[in-house]
Amino acid sequence: MTVLPFTRFVLPPGAEAHEPPEHRGLARDGVRLLVARPSGVEHRRFRELAAVLDPGDLLVVNTSATLPAALDVRHHDGRAMTLHVSTALDDGDWVVEPRRPDGPETDVAAGDRLGPPGVVLTLVAPYPDEHAPRRLWRARPWPPVGLAGYLATYGRPIAYGHVTGRFPLADRQTVYAAEPGSAEMPSAGRPLSEHLLVALMARGITVAPLVLHCGVSSPEKHEPPTPERYRVPPATARLVNSARAAGSRVVAVGTTVVRALETVADPDGTVSAGHGWTDLVLGAHRPARAVTGLISGLHEPEASHLALLEAVAGPELVERAYDAVLDGRYLWHEFGDSTLLLPPVRGTVS
Repeated sequence: MTVLPFTRFVLPPGAEAHEPPEHRGLARDGVRLLVARPSGVEHRRFRELAAVLDPGDLLVVNTSATLPAALDVRHHDGRAMTLHVSTALDDGDWVVEPRRPDGPETDVAAGDRLGPPGVVLTLVAPYPDEHAPRRLWRARPWPPVGLAGYLATYGRPIAYGHVTGRFPLADRQTVYAAEPGSAEMPSAGRPLSEHLLVALMARGITVAPLVLHCGVSSPEKHEPPTPERYRVPPATARLVNSARAAGSRVVAVGTTVVRALETVADPDGTVSAGHGWTDLVLGAHRPARAVTGLISGLHEPEASHLALLEAVAGPELVERAYDAVLDGRYLWHEFGDSTLLLPPVRGTVS
């Protein structure tokens, strides 16, 4: 399903964050934070998050840790290319993206063999099905090998052209990353520092974990997200339901958290524990049921993630927020600035 966002804008030159904030003189939680409510927007620093939320609010974070998921490979015809490994499937196959320096490698086909160190990968079929763009591929490794351990030995962090220089995997982890599995960092949570987490808890704001392992984040325009593995623990489901019953906000830290929670949300917003693979795509056809606030980085024009933001906060609030960050010259991408979207809760305005 292709879901198009209503929000439209042009990304101006110089709007990309080229390195982690610590490498440009800022603390992890020193990036800018645009807070958007129906009553207006305000410009803050991320370290002020505790002052913006209310006691009793629930912050839900994704504790997936980032893998070094880029490999140097050689095609069986001798061509060198980069391979981004998105995930491992339940049958041991991998989902991979062959790449040239300027984008996906399109000159590949089923049956092609790629040779990273120690294994041979045979491309089986486009992923997730034959009708998908020929960007992601199901690939079969021989001999079979555990993905996380293999990448820890041979991989390096995925990086795109907007990142200048090579930065270690530690720069691509949240401070609470616990379970390796993401091809790329669940970056909305990166500005949450240890100090800020303590400040949130001291204010009476609860922090609850879940896991969603992110695949590669380089889809073509209008390409919907692919299935991703998730787990919502029973304790987190109880906390979500308790916060909603009390009239408090459930604030998702990132689109990955939204996707996981909404996968296990009933039509009335009640959340249950669950795990498996989610192919849920949110948008105008399927608004958020359980999530009532969202912390997010900044997404590129026409990205499918913008439709998810609109599913949580509505097109008008998202458009207002993006107008403000463009006027304020905020920085995009995983090392950039953040937004906090706070739509009305249960018919109230804030």
